[in-house]
Amino acid sequence: MKKSSVLVCGGAGYIGSHTTVELINAGYDVVIVDNLSNSDRKAIEGVCQITGINIPFIEVDCCDREAFRKVFEQYEFDSAIHFAASKAVGESVAKPMLYYRNNLTSLMNLIDLMCEFGRHNIVFSSSCTVYGEPDKQPVTEQTPRKEATSPYGNTKQISEDILRDAVAATEGLKGIALRYFNPIGAHPSALIGELPRGVPQNLVPYITQTAAGIRECLSVFGDDYPTPDGSCIRDYIDVVDLAKAHVKAIGRMIEVADAPRYEVFNIGTGRGVSVLELVTRFQEVNNLKLNYKIAPRRAGDIVAIWADPTKANDVLGWHAERNLDDTLAAAWAWQKNLETL
Repeated sequence: MKKSSVLVCGGAGYIGSHTTVELINAGYDVVIVDNLSNSDRKAIEGVCQITGINIPFIEVDCCDREAFRKVFEQYEFDSAIHFAASKAVGESVAKPMLYYRNNLTSLMNLIDLMCEFGRHNIVFSSSCTVYGEPDKQPVTEQTPRKEATSPYGNTKQISEDILRDAVAATEGLKGIALRYFNPIGAHPSALIGELPRGVPQNLVPYITQTAAGIRECLSVFGDDYPTPDGSCIRDYIDVVDLAKAHVKAIGRMIEVADAPRYEVFNIGTGRGVSVLELVTRFQEVNNLKLNYKIAPRRAGDIVAIWADPTKANDVLGWHAERNLDDTLAAAWAWQKNLETL
């Protein structure tokens, strides 16, 4: 039996495409909008192949309010998930206005149109970057947000505040912000995965491209941090597990009438893994040797962060299920399959 429909803004992207699969698996209808500025139609083709469903896709920029309005006029949906944002920390430092204009305008347009058309539920794609360099680990939802270290991180903080304030001012509107830690991996089918344009900004695509011979050498930025092996520590969450958290969030807003109208959840595994540990595990799991070197520290990198996911476990009923070895095997399978897609 079909549940309600969900608008997925940025649904051709890495997390958006995996979330679309999980929404369909859970019985929801989905409409995708994406401007394809940092994504690819291949992702939508992969989603259709996995699910066996021809999903409506509209190429539209969420910053173009009038074009975006036509989606609301054409399709019925009760809920929306907002992934449509620029996401490279380094680029945001070089091009701050691009990030503020795109990330904030797209969300404000979504909220305005949801209110105008009487749609009720918004899940926002936030980030653990809102915590900055935390004073203690693991971080909970009560850990203070610190001043952002990049325009990208600042847009996540500001966007959370915009959604919170809009919910408080608008009867019937609900919002959930999911603070992701470090999404990695690919769908087990190897039909969708992370598809960066140009040089990857994230660790695992750079690892897989180095293993595939596309990149000559992987740089590990710093081995002199105050951690057991000197490299930075992060909480790596499988993208399929992350996608399922969005399904839980939509379900909570629809089904739990007495839930708070605005909520925040950490989405991570609760375990910190160092960069060097991840590189070693990738080599062992996939039985290959990576060409990597230690490079100087990178500006803006924090030493360590990992989640306390207790609230998501208890309130959303969500748990990270896929282990790191399976995740790294899926990432490599996706990289190898790219040549055939």
